[in-house]
Amino acid sequence: MFKIIEKTELADNTFLMKIFAPHIAKKAQPGQFIILRIGEKDERIPLTIADHDNETVTIIFLISGYTTNKLSKLNQGDSLLDFVGPLGNPAPMENFGTVVLVGGGLGIAPITPQAKKLKELGNKVICIVGARSKNNLFWIDKLQAVSDEVIICTDDGTEGRKGFVTDALKELSEKENINRVIAIGPPIMMKFVSLTTKQKNIKTQVSINSIMVDGIGMCGGCRVIINNKVKFSCVDGPDFDGHQVDWDDLLNRNCEYINEEEHVHKRCYNNE
Repeated sequence: MFKIIEKTELADNTFLMKIFAPHIAKKAQPGQFIILRIGEKDERIPLTIADHDNETVTIIFLISGYTTNKLSKLNQGDSLLDFVGPLGNPAPMENFGTVVLVGGGLGIAPITPQAKKLKELGNKVICIVGARSKNNLFWIDKLQAVSDEVIICTDDGTEGRKGFVTDALKELSEKENINRVIAIGPPIMMKFVSLTTKQKNIKTQVSINSIMVDGIGMCGGCRVIINNKVKFSCVDGPDFDGHQVDWDDLLNRNCEYINEEEHVHKRCYNNE
């Protein structure tokens, strides 16, 4: 059993949990993820490692279905049955020069440890974060502490500039010599970031959050098409070249269970 050491609500329907898992914490690196299971009859879900120390692993999740809704109801002192990791390959980290990290929605969490590491390696780090509104933002202070600049975009203009992260990225690319872009967030956001950077010939790294079951390459559920070849995001990724991803295939696959997800989502909020 893996005990919950801390629980905090960071933003609307967005929670942070610190889990006591020293064996995972000591090996975790930016870009890797865990898979958890609450109880014996619950599903397994992957979540990116947002932070860690010598004993605990920090995860951040948004209530989006049955399992995340159930997870949000647990509190400090409760335990998870399974907590497996670290899984996936660490994100490529070196001194690239000027790096722009784009975090959309929950993607703010995984870009934070990467920004910290990249800054330590001597990069100029600029972060662009996007959310629906001010109430969906979190960890901005943490990002500012490890970045040279943080640009905030909200759909409704309640914080920072009104508009999309791609608009801010286009403007930034006109005045900065960007050596690498790292984008993490909803697939549709990463797709358009990749299309934007392809026009500028800027190397772009994305973190693919495809449908996943076992996290070790056995089930084949997380397959993605990269440069016309089948890859598995759990063992070959989760980071890939954004210009090589077949985004239409990924978006279609991620909608495979949309009807079932909507049904469960309604049940969650009707307390069934």
